[in-house]
Amino acid sequence: MKLESEHLEILAMIVEKGGLTEGAAALGKSQPSVSRTISLLEKRVGAPLFEPGRRPLRPTELGASLARLGGRIHALNGEAQLLVERFRKGQAGRLRLGGTPIFMDGVVAAMIAEFQQHHSDVHVEQSYGYLDAMLAQLRNGSLDMAILPLHPNQIPQDMEFTSLLPGRNVIACRVGHPLTRKSTITLADIDPFPWIAPPVDSPLYRDLQRALISIGSEDFRVNFSGGTFASIASVLAGSDSLTVLPYSVVFQTRKMTQIEALPLKIEHPDRQLGLLVRRDQASAPALTHFKAFMAQQCRQLEARIQHEQQVTRRRG
Repeated sequence: MKLESEHLEILAMIVEKGGLTEGAAALGKSQPSVSRTISLLEKRVGAPLFEPGRRPLRPTELGASLARLGGRIHALNGEAQLLVERFRKGQAGRLRLGGTPIFMDGVVAAMIAEFQQHHSDVHVEQSYGYLDAMLAQLRNGSLDMAILPLHPNQIPQDMEFTSLLPGRNVIACRVGHPLTRKSTITLADIDPFPWIAPPVDSPLYRDLQRALISIGSEDFRVNFSGGTFASIASVLAGSDSLTVLPYSVVFQTRKMTQIEALPLKIEHPDRQLGLLVRRDQASAPALTHFKAFMAQQCRQLEARIQHEQQVTRRRG
C-alpha cells in the first residue's frame, strides 16, 4: 500500500488547525476538496482517521500518527523548496576553484571568507596549480573557475578571461629590515642579502629573475625556495632575506604577515590577475555571484592601493 505524501500533508494541516475548513484555508484549497482527500485516504488505509461526531475534530490514534508523519513531510518539502530557491539565487551550491598558491593564499582566500559570510551554504573546494594544469581541469569539467595571472596571449580561444588586478610586483622584506631605514636604495645595498625564490614552475619565479636583471643584478644568492605563501612569509618575517611578490599580496596581508615593500622600482610583469572559465560553460548561479563579488572586491582593493600610493607620493 502506497500513500500519497500530499494526502498526509493535508491530514497534518487539518489536525494542526483543528478542522477541515481551517486546514483548507491554511493550504489555500477548498473545503470540499480537502474533505474528499481525507475520504480517499481513509479508504486507502481502511480505517477512520477522525473520531466520528467530535467537534472540534479529534484524530484517531492512527490519524494522529499519520499526521505526525505528514508534518515531517511538510517540513522537508519546505526545506527542499528553500534549498532550490537559495540555489537559484546563488546562495547555495558548490564552487570548485583553482589558482596559483601565492595569489590564492595572499589575496583570494580572504575574499572567499567574505563571500561565505553572505553565502554560507556555498561549499568552496579550492586547489592549487598553474596554467596548464588549470586548463586541463577546466576542460574536463573538474574545475569551475581558475584564478590566474595571465598575459593576453596566454588565453585560449575556448576560454573567457575577466581581468581583476594589474600585474605589479615589488621587492618585499620584513618590517624593520635594515633596507627600510634607507631613503634611497642602490644595487650595492641589496647585494649582501639572500633571496627567497618562489616555486621554480611559477610565473613569479621568472618575474624574480627578470626583476633582478632589470635592476642590474644577474648573480643573486637564494637561501630558500619553493613552499607555500605561508612558508615564504614566515621565512621572510624571520630573516633579512628578500623576495619578489605581487604588490596586491603584500598590501592585503601586511598586517598579518609583517611584510612590507621596499621603495625600489622593478620591472612589472605584463599580466593581469583574473578569472578564467570555459566559454561554453553554463554558469551556476553561485559561480555568477562569485564572479561579480570578486570583481567588486578587487576594484575596492585597487582603489585602496591607488589611494595609499597617492598619499605616499604627497608625503614624499
